[in-house]
Amino acid sequence: MKNALLAIALAAAALPSWAQMSPVGTWRSIDDKSGEAKAEIRITESGGALTGRIEKSLKKDTQPDAACQECTDDRKGQPIAGLEIIRGGRKAEGKDVWEGGRILDPENGKEYRASFTPIDGGAKLEVRGYLGPFWRTQTWQRVQ
Repeated sequence: MKNALLAIALAAAALPSWAQMSPVGTWRSIDDKSGEAKAEIRITESGGALTGRIEKSLKKDTQPDAACQECTDDRKGQPIAGLEIIRGGRKAEGKDVWEGGRILDPENGKEYRASFTPIDGGAKLEVRGYLGPFWRTQTWQRVQ
């Protein structure tokens, strides 16, 4: 009986660490060129697919009423705060990577294929955007 209770307690204690190895949560995007924080993005999961929205812009020159003027789809003219920039992305079989999603760069309006990989025990998220055979990776930091 004591062993069963101990096993349950250990499993319950480990659950928070399992939950951290997921892209779900709030992240601070870091520009891979300048190293500056750009925005806070909240990623959620519904039906196994990811969705990510900009919670707030962290760039100094962003106006409070800024909108995505460069977007070419249903997001054109939508406010930056609350803008959906991640669509799709599902956990790959047997891996800690979410693939098959799309990510929007609101600065240029372009959408890229994307993958999301939690690293450093879930404290960071590698966000890789693909355009054909080329890619660019940013490392985002989890907001506590």
